[in-house]
Amino acid sequence: MKTIQKLTISIMAVTFLAGLGGCSGMSKQDKHTVAGAGIGGVAGAALTHGSALGTVGGAAVGGLIGHETGKK
Repeated sequence: MKTIQKLTISIMAVTFLAGLGGCSGMSKQDKHTVAGAGIGGVAGAALTHGSALGTVGGAAVGGLIGHETGKK
């Protein structure tokens, strides 16, 4: 993998993890949605070699899955 792609994925992961600190007032379902979107975005970027469309698509699918798994 190219160095710039590794750097991009690392920055996205750090930003995602730092953003989780602001989730204390969120419901369980909201937390699952955010986590799914973050994981999906990183996975989409990795699988499509940094493609913006792959990143956004992965985040959308991950957010949807996280939203559904967070239901009671």
